[in-house]
Amino acid sequence: MARIGVFVCHCGENIGRTVDCARVAGEIGKLPGVVHSVDYKYMCSDPGQALIKQAIAEKGLTGVVVSACSPHMHERTFRRAAGGAGLNPFLCEMANIREHCSWIHEDREAATDKAIDLARVIVEKVKRNVPLETIRIPVEKRALVIGGGIAGIQAALDLADGGAEVVLVEKEPSIGGHMSQLSETFPTLDCSQCILTPRMVEVYQHPRIRLMAYCEVDAVEGYIGNFKVTIRQKARSVDETKCNGCGACQKACVVKNVPSEFDERLGKRTAIYVPFPQAVPNIPVIDREHCAYFKGRARGMKKDACGKCKEACARGAIDFAQEDRFVTEKVGAIVVATGYELYSIGKDQPAAGLKGYGEYGYGTVPDVIDGLQFERLASASGPTAGKLLRPSDGKVPKKIVFLQCVGSRDPAKGIDYCSKVCCMYVAKHTMLYRHKVHDGEATVFYMDVRAAGKGYDEFTRRAVEEDGAVYVRGRVSRVYRDGDVVKVLGFDTLNGTPVEIDADMVVLATAMRPRKGIEKLAQTLSVSYDRHGFINEAHPKLRPVETNTAGVFVAGACQAPRDIPDSVAMASAAAAKVLGLFSNEMLEREPTVARVDAALCAGCFHCERVCPYGAVEHKEVRDRKGNLLKVVADVNPGVCQGCGTCQATCPSKSVELMGFTDEQIYAEVNALAL
Repeated sequence: MARIGVFVCHCGENIGRTVDCARVAGEIGKLPGVVHSVDYKYMCSDPGQALIKQAIAEKGLTGVVVSACSPHMHERTFRRAAGGAGLNPFLCEMANIREHCSWIHEDREAATDKAIDLARVIVEKVKRNVPLETIRIPVEKRALVIGGGIAGIQAALDLADGGAEVVLVEKEPSIGGHMSQLSETFPTLDCSQCILTPRMVEVYQHPRIRLMAYCEVDAVEGYIGNFKVTIRQKARSVDETKCNGCGACQKACVVKNVPSEFDERLGKRTAIYVPFPQAVPNIPVIDREHCAYFKGRARGMKKDACGKCKEACARGAIDFAQEDRFVTEKVGAIVVATGYELYSIGKDQPAAGLKGYGEYGYGTVPDVIDGLQFERLASASGPTAGKLLRPSDGKVPKKIVFLQCVGSRDPAKGIDYCSKVCCMYVAKHTMLYRHKVHDGEATVFYMDVRAAGKGYDEFTRRAVEEDGAVYVRGRVSRVYRDGDVVKVLGFDTLNGTPVEIDADMVVLATAMRPRKGIEKLAQTLSVSYDRHGFINEAHPKLRPVETNTAGVFVAGACQAPRDIPDSVAMASAAAAKVLGLFSNEMLEREPTVARVDAALCAGCFHCERVCPYGAVEHKEVRDRKGNLLKVVADVNPGVCQGCGTCQATCPSKSVELMGFTDEQIYAEVNALAL
């Protein structure tokens, strides 16, 4: 016979101001099976939890209902209290009379009646609850970090320093990401390479980190604690075990005019190359699209096909026959840190729902560049060795115009969010320019300045007050070439006057976008992403580095536009979450998962097709002699997230969600008719 205890919380005034909690407790106490019903100001406090424990012990309760706030807030709190008193934790349920009642109503009488109904519904459910046991899953204490930018580097180092084995996968030939392309970083103006390179080397030399550069994640199977990841090792055409990074192959290469991706196509590289001098690993890659050997073989040449790099390599590391290969790694958790790319300015992008900025002349006027291209011109390792020179003629620009919010905060172009870092890096660019060209003029067109961060506002003011940048509030309508100058036509909204500037160079502060291919990766990992392609966090406030898929975490600019400090902080937070997951030998999960009655299952596998987590597996049913009778669906409890989609879809009604069975749901519905 059911013996239910009901505990009604005032939540200070959050509930008590709108709901008569004493009347709720009194009315619920009259229900059949309810042997104890009280109200208290703060049920989640220690005295409140003591009331629950005391009632369980003294009244012999078989179930507990706490009428309070959302289960997302304190369900675990009250279940722990019930478990501490000897009651199965899953015989404790919550009725949400705050978010579902007091916060959305003003009429006290009506709100009280609704609170009584909500509590009565949960009482009827608890009567039909059965004891459940938590699911225990073994944990593989290895982590996969996808992306070798500063966020991926930080996450990998924190994990490895915490004792976990790490596999760091980077799709480019070297780790470092966009931070390796920067000249200096705001707001301290310290050298980007000076602070990044030691971290890159530390990753390469760390005994618990396996660095897999020039690789991509191809497939992911499994679940939290037990992922099986297939990684594609792309063919470098260079044997990494033999190469010592001497550079002889690059000197011998006959193809020397390939646009450099690292220099944002402002410089040139050879067909066999390392992206930049500090690259980690310092192992070259053959660009088969431009390599004379591979182009010659494609045309049917054999004897005359180039092989200069192979002839120059004293260690025999060049391997033209090398092909992509696949390796499988078992890991317990995954950190996604794939970073960002800049908005493509010059061309329309109908597939992405974006429109370019052809009116700004990018791609047609060589002296119109984006922020990363400016960084490469300002960098000592860049194509001009740190000298700020115009791409068109190599002259020093005496007047530069910087345009902010190119793509960002512009719904007409398809992007309505703020990219967060643009105001800061434009201010930095004006400083770098004035430090290199002392008599230069820097003009910034802006909508407003967003500099939220420690030392950030002071930094942007310094650009104006100390370095003489001129900020014009307004938008630019057109940029075009006029003889030897770049015409910039805009409007000053503060003065209400049109502005025309003859500039030597124009720098566009373009929006931050997720990396290409992020949607495919997100689908491979079964994590959600927003309409812009940024990976969604599980909760923006309470779970900012977790995703909707257990065991998959997110860090850096793949989740939203981030600067370096934010990316590093997120990476460390994600690493801490993973180390917390690895702290126990077994992972405990709530048992509110789907279960299949094999006797009723027809083997149609509708459930498999709709399951968003891939939790449904095939199970053979055999007789005592071992003869196969049928193949039915089976749910992997380690993967199942308890969404109930399979239960709703099953035509044979053979699937039930533990804790939310048909009997329990019908009992809740029928309770409303009492």
